[in-house]
Amino acid sequence: MSRTLRSILALDDFEHAARRRLPRPVFAYVSGAVETNASWRDNRAAFAEWGFVPRALVDVSKRSTRATLFGREYAQPFGIAPMGIVALSAYRGDVVLATAAGRARIPMAMSGSSLIPLEEVARANPDAWFQAYLPGDDARIAALVDRVARGGFGTLVVTIDVAVLSNRENNIRAGFSTPLRPTLRLAWDGITHPRWLFGNALRTLARHGMPHFENNFAERGAPILSRHVERDLTGRAHLHWGHLERIRKQWKGRLVVKGVAHPEDARIARESGVDGVIVSNHGGRQLDGTVSGLRTLPAIAAAKGAMAVMMDGGIRRGTDVLKALALGADFVWVGRPFNYAAAVAGEAGVAHAIAILGGEVERDMALLGVNTLAELGPERLMRLAP
Repeated sequence: MSRTLRSILALDDFEHAARRRLPRPVFAYVSGAVETNASWRDNRAAFAEWGFVPRALVDVSKRSTRATLFGREYAQPFGIAPMGIVALSAYRGDVVLATAAGRARIPMAMSGSSLIPLEEVARANPDAWFQAYLPGDDARIAALVDRVARGGFGTLVVTIDVAVLSNRENNIRAGFSTPLRPTLRLAWDGITHPRWLFGNALRTLARHGMPHFENNFAERGAPILSRHVERDLTGRAHLHWGHLERIRKQWKGRLVVKGVAHPEDARIARESGVDGVIVSNHGGRQLDGTVSGLRTLPAIAAAKGAMAVMMDGGIRRGTDVLKALALGADFVWVGRPFNYAAAVAGEAGVAHAIAILGGEVERDMALLGVNTLAELGPERLMRLAP
């Protein structure tokens, strides 16, 4: 293990290390949320409002962190959430995340807003999931779904909380845009971060050429760096549940909806034939003030029927994972820390992050007095005063 990784003891340590390694605009894109960051803060605050009620003198020598999702057993109850433009912060970032997840026997969902063709990621990890932002017209939606199926993905995640672009003021202040606009300020940010410049940016250009948005549509999108080209962000304001129902008829694999916050939307998703939902406020990056997924999770889980109910947002510790499972989640997803880990140390960094979180989950299960994840329920928690 490298000296850098030996000093990283918790997921939050990766963020501090990534801040030093990444140019300011890139780090701002990964770390930032929207407007006043109210939702981003609530994602962490919600976990602090619950405390554990452990049981003592329980034989926990045979405890296991294994979790089953859609009939598949995973080594841990968490996966790597979809994150856009990971290859900008880490060399071949989507492939790195997919490979590390496959070796650790946890799921990984690649983002449609990515710079590496989905087919390449599927070759690196045939069990990876694909997350799509729906194009604005039916023909493009159908073409994208067909491409994902041909690429070999068995699980399609449709994100539904992006009717319009959010107000990410932090990106503007930091000089980030998509595509990136070449400026003296951007050049200086790259030059002053040589490990990123030579280890990712120039290495990518030399080996793979200019990165493009590869997977928003069935066809290739805009380059990541351009003074004049505009990224095609086809309007989604007119999309409705009927579009999801058409996807359900077309898509033969598992279908998951991400971005559910209201129990009524979870009910509609279930009745539309969806296999699972991810309760999420998009990492605090869409509507500022949207409550943490942890807050609405119990109501959605209570009415899930045969659906799997998952959640993301704010998970940084094994205790967070266990709290979410106790409140009704079948599985959880973690985003930014794995992005930072890839930026800091590539696949070895992601593997280290998985080991840290998995080790915490196992240790915390013992201290809580449970041997299996199925033993977790709300009776293991107590609501604390705000």
